[in-house]
Amino acid sequence: MVKIGVLIFPQVEEMDFVGPFEVLSYINKIQSNSTQVSLVAENLDIIQAFNGMKIIPEYSFATCPDLDILVVPGGKGRFEAMHNSNIRKFVLSQSKHTKYMTSVCTGAFILATAGLLEGKKATTYHTALEELETYHAIAIKQTKVIQDGNIITAAGVTSGLELGFYVLKILFGSELAKEVAEKIEYAVDIDNL
Repeated sequence: MVKIGVLIFPQVEEMDFVGPFEVLSYINKIQSNSTQVSLVAENLDIIQAFNGMKIIPEYSFATCPDLDILVVPGGKGRFEAMHNSNIRKFVLSQSKHTKYMTSVCTGAFILATAGLLEGKKATTYHTALEELETYHAIAIKQTKVIQDGNIITAAGVTSGLELGFYVLKILFGSELAKEVAEKIEYAVDIDNL
């Protein structure tokens, strides 16, 4: 079973984490015990997302197991999150053993401030591409999803769905990723992700 953690923080953009959470969890309805997707936050307090959704994390940084994949979403809350030393320590700690570190939208800035995008190709929300370019040694690409080594970044908001399918394709193959897309009725060209 692949252990996937989705980082959440105050003012996170809901779709940034709910999209990949749904896609990466849905596979269990087709092939049971494929993934375990959990929400992770600094502590176990209720988190209020940007549009008002209230979320209860499953793990705190202190109780989170070693993950195979970490998904880092963005949103307005990323401005504080990217400068939160506890978030940076958690991301760096998980990066030592994860198979893939991923981001959606402006979650790329959290990876960038942790130094994980240095020398890598990356993408982010279209209006934040120029800001991400200010981090030297990051090759900015305007695309839905891009992988560079074990780093996978996705563009804005709904691109988290494509990130989820991309990860499924890598882990379980194109056919299973296509089946998940069909089941959730989402039109995506898996072969060209």
